Amino acid sequence: MKFQVAIRASQGGRSYQEDAASVWQPPNDDAGAVEPTRLLAILADGMGGHAGGAIASDAVCTNFEAQYIEQQGSARHRLKAALNAANGAVGALVSLQPQLRGMGSTLLGVAFHDDHASWVSVGDSPLYLYRRGEMARLNEDHSMAPVLEKLVASGRLTPEEAEDDPRRHMLRSAVVGEDLDLVDLSQAPWALQDGDVVVLASDGIHSIADVEIARVIAAFRKDGAASTADALIAAVREANVPHQDNTTVVVVTLGE
Repeated sequence: MKFQVAIRASQGGRSYQEDAASVWQPPNDDAGAVEPTRLLAILADGMGGHAGGAIASDAVCTNFEAQYIEQQGSARHRLKAALNAANGAVGALVSLQPQLRGMGSTLLGVAFHDDHASWVSVGDSPLYLYRRGEMARLNEDHSMAPVLEKLVASGRLTPEEAEDDPRRHMLRSAVVGEDLDLVDLSQAPWALQDGDVVVLASDGIHSIADVEIARVIAAFRKDGAASTADALIAAVREANVPHQDNTTVVVVTLGE
């Protein structure tokens, strides 16, 4: 399987950028690993203001990648160890600089192998799979949105009340250097297919609907990862949402 990857970002309506993203492609095909990794993609959406959020997301990406590379064993083991290292790094920074207390980050890490992939995520940064004209979110949403949707399903809230609820985008779990309340670690390898498009994104992508995200991917995927990533960021900008959040996408396209 051949992989193309591209990272694109926009500050939106913010005066600062709190998102961070990175990719690692081992030059020796991860020789010696129990489950060799062809590509590791990481995305972090920081919180805590101009300085704190940017520091947290950068620390999460840097330490997650370094620890994943250092570890051996299964992908699940490496992803879990990398998450713990990233969480510990944020905690250490807060201990050294108490003025950073309250900073944190989401984390989304995806390890791609020859014919399958695994992920770990904390927070609300979505992981999308586009395959043969259909798109689905693969990872859990650790914001309040799913909780509110359950209240709608039980009749305790109307759809309109849930949509307008100020708690909707509050996080139930984030990488803040303390015990992690919720972690989504994929339980089984997820099979890859020729033509798949995988998108890691910060929550700024929600300025456009999932159906629009799928439309953009369908229109640009044959032009490659860079064109698809450019088009997704352009679609967010064209939505012209007031106070647009930072938006970052990591697009991975797969082909023989």
